[in-house]
Amino acid sequence: MNIAVIDYQGGNVQSVLFALERLGVTNAVLTSDPAVIRQADRVLFPGEGEASSAMRALRAAGLDKVLPTLTQPFLGICLGMQLLGRHSQEGPAGGTELLGMLPFDVVRFTPDAAHKVPHMGWNNLHDLQTPLFEGLSGQVLPGDRFDPQSDSNQLVEAHQSSNSSPRQLVAADYVYFVHSYYAPVGEYTIAQASYPAGAPFSAGVRYRNFYGVQFHVEKSGPVGEHILCNFLTGNLG
Repeated sequence: MNIAVIDYQGGNVQSVLFALERLGVTNAVLTSDPAVIRQADRVLFPGEGEASSAMRALRAAGLDKVLPTLTQPFLGICLGMQLLGRHSQEGPAGGTELLGMLPFDVVRFTPDAAHKVPHMGWNNLHDLQTPLFEGLSGQVLPGDRFDPQSDSNQLVEAHQSSNSSPRQLVAADYVYFVHSYYAPVGEYTIAQASYPAGAPFSAGVRYRNFYGVQFHVEKSGPVGEHILCNFLTGNLG
């Protein structure tokens, strides 16, 4: 299987490559070459940083025209998910026009005394849909934050089944977030998280072959590895 990791001078690329290596994928290619991206079996679109500078880099490489035409399974991560939308409040006055691949606008969290911005740390997923999250519980537990050191009992040791299927997990599905902007819940939402508790946002989105996750799948322990396995091996057409 050929895996293309899109290179547009965004951050977090090495973490994604290391996560793939932990799953036994050693032939992933970091590339901005449209021909290589089109020929890949799976495309990963990582992101860390700021929307307007990321869009400038994508346009300079011509990738703003290439990405919407892809037909293979595609996964945007964190900022890479947000860039799939239409418009973001992040950026210069008036915000930033995005790739327009999914019908959502990206808005900023409103801070209050108890809930700071950015939303940073472990949070659990719920209302899970599509094969990307197959095998996860989607269970909602009290509270909206998680400390993997003191609450490690919530993450159950992953194991490989005898037929090498994606890892089977139980308990709540905690993943790692770092973001100040989010996509509201809509018809494109395939996973939710809440910040503050009871205020849901899109933790995962999908339109046709295009998927996105707001959390850092590559930094989310066994749950993140499970989701990445599902992306690499699942029927996501």
